[in-house]
Amino acid sequence: METSTGNSLILLSPNSQSLTDFNSSFNHLSTLISSSPTHLCSPNPTAAARKVFAKIPKPKLTFSSTTVSNQELSQNPKKRNWLKPAARGSPATQALFKDLSTLERALIGAAAGGIAGAFTYVCLHPLDTVKTRLQTKGASEIYKGAFDVIVKTFQSKGILGFYSGVSAVIVGSTFSSAVYFGTCEFGKSFLSRCGSYPPLLIPPTAGAMGNIMSSAIMVPKELITQRMQAGAKGRSWEVLLRILEKDGILGLYAGYSATLLRNLPAGVLSYSSFEYLKAAVLRETKQANLEPYQSVGCGAMAGAISASLTTPLDVVKTRLMTQGHGEAVNKVSAALYSGVRDTVKQILKEEGWVGFTHGMGPRVFYSACFSAIGYFAFETARLTILNEYLRRKELEVAAVPADAVADQSG
Repeated sequence: METSTGNSLILLSPNSQSLTDFNSSFNHLSTLISSSPTHLCSPNPTAAARKVFAKIPKPKLTFSSTTVSNQELSQNPKKRNWLKPAARGSPATQALFKDLSTLERALIGAAAGGIAGAFTYVCLHPLDTVKTRLQTKGASEIYKGAFDVIVKTFQSKGILGFYSGVSAVIVGSTFSSAVYFGTCEFGKSFLSRCGSYPPLLIPPTAGAMGNIMSSAIMVPKELITQRMQAGAKGRSWEVLLRILEKDGILGLYAGYSATLLRNLPAGVLSYSSFEYLKAAVLRETKQANLEPYQSVGCGAMAGAISASLTTPLDVVKTRLMTQGHGEAVNKVSAALYSGVRDTVKQILKEEGWVGFTHGMGPRVFYSACFSAIGYFAFETARLTILNEYLRRKELEVAAVPADAVADQSG
């Protein structure tokens, strides 16, 4: 009996549930053995003995050196997070996160968007320069392709030629991206609290709201940048002064309607595609936030989809912005267009449908890189700012009771 009981106890190793279950079962078994030895010694154990053994947790196959704590960790592995989400903090932090107002979420999004926008635009400005020169009217008579643009730009102006108008980009992109992402976050938060609004329409609606608001800042920035990329001489502020002297304040909004015509579909496609892809990834992985490579992948796909479908609109916008400024890279590009409809007619008449695809390759590549870097930078900046903001709010809330106790004791 002692041998068989001992062999049985040797096989009972602590499992991943807890040592308490094992100890309680063991004590119950010892009590039963001491009180009813004949039942367990018989070759046919009684029903009571079967119930005792049934209550003992069955061990899982593990290595003999595995401890209880290691087994618990292996069953509930902690996922490696590149940035710990604030919502996974203490209960107080989670409560603060849920209580964030729509304005607070918008301001956090605006701050993160400004940082991400400036960083992304500066990184990809050379590609935008190549794209702009390919889309300028008469470019097909000067350049054979994107590689030819790169070679001739480098030969004529050196490496700095790819950064024409970068100062306007830094200033304009910071403010326009802050307005864009701030408005998008505001729209998402506001619409999500409207129970009657369809959740599926929240991302495209928020993207449209962000584009309408940010275009008022982005159009003058793009106008100055593209004039310089197309051959205008001087610094950004000098180009700005010449535009104001010649056309007034309204001259800064040349191509505004075309920009909205391009940005609204592009913004809706890009932002909503990223949000849908992000939601799908988080649902499958059961994570609270995207990993870096996931942000890059979702952003690149969203940017490529948006750019490929809106290149014709971008061609029209570029023609309107680079027309007749007197410092064009060639005489052909100085031709004037009276508006979006006239621009479309002239492109169809002179170049056919192919004219609307000029610069598609660089633009799709640029937009994919831009969205990949931009959404990655935005997610990183947003989570960093959000965590720091919630941490400070939690410290402020914790300090209030301490101050109250100090006042009562005083």
